Amino acid sequence: MEKNSYRVLLYYKYVPVEDPETFAAEHLAACKEIGLKGRILVGTEGINGTCSGTIEQTDAYMELLRSDERFSDIVFKIDEADGHAFKKMHVRPRKEIVNLSLEEDINPNELTGKRLSPEEWFKQMQEEDTIIIDARNDYEFDLGHFRGAVRPDIENFRDLPEWIQENREMFEGKKILTYCTGGIRCEKFSGWLVREGFEDVGQLHGGIATYGKDPVAQGQLWDGQMYVFDERIAVPINQVEHVVVGRDHFDGTPCERYVNCANPECNAKILCSEENEHFYMRSCSDECRTHPRNRYFVEHKLTVEEYDERLEAIERRKNEVHASN
Repeated sequence: MEKNSYRVLLYYKYVPVEDPETFAAEHLAACKEIGLKGRILVGTEGINGTCSGTIEQTDAYMELLRSDERFSDIVFKIDEADGHAFKKMHVRPRKEIVNLSLEEDINPNELTGKRLSPEEWFKQMQEEDTIIIDARNDYEFDLGHFRGAVRPDIENFRDLPEWIQENREMFEGKKILTYCTGGIRCEKFSGWLVREGFEDVGQLHGGIATYGKDPVAQGQLWDGQMYVFDERIAVPINQVEHVVVGRDHFDGTPCERYVNCANPECNAKILCSEENEHFYMRSCSDECRTHPRNRYFVEHKLTVEEYDERLEAIERRKNEVHASN
């Protein structure tokens, strides 16, 4: 298969779906028949998906979805790829396609912030009295973000409203701009900000994914890479310059490589080099490294003696670093 003969599709649409369970089952069958792989969520408020396939398969899927009048004008963000970005195909019904955990949910078709084109966003983010809020999770921010953006101290999108309320004084009287990967989270979050009384709220329409391909903005003022929820993990955005902002969990050196902690009860995302991954046994802490369910020990078939030697080597390095400081 030729290079870039595959594509990854990212899309969403807020539109009423009366029977998400039936739709999900029928849609899964159709996706499997086409040969797609990916992850699609369907709820009464709409559809949110990322999937991969060959050019022919993705063309067939886009035609299939647009043949449904509910999704006739859906916008697909398309990335070229060397192969599938997913291992399996899932279509799941959900109460919400974006979970903000609000007592009274937001309908972005009725209430949302100003949708800014990439060119408008590029201009407005440089204006005075403007504050930029990253509406993604902390580990997404750590890999890449807009220069000067606020990093909410949250692990999940649903925690964002509470964090904003706790830090409301940061945003009062400011022009607020918010962004996320493909735009779907900001549709709802910016609407919530408006409902909470913030008067000047804008969102990056189409998200970072669209901004990185825009011929005018060219991804400028974005540092690092964009985290994606598939096998690729990270994709470049800034077409003009590349600034690495990620830092290795273990030694603080520049890094854009994510792995999951080997302790399944932790499973935290760790930025680290391949060398450090193996030296520290892919464990984010001593507690995780010595956890009885640590997967690294089993995956690499370490003997008890080898494991103990690794622990001793880690302890020696920690002492050396401490002594040098």
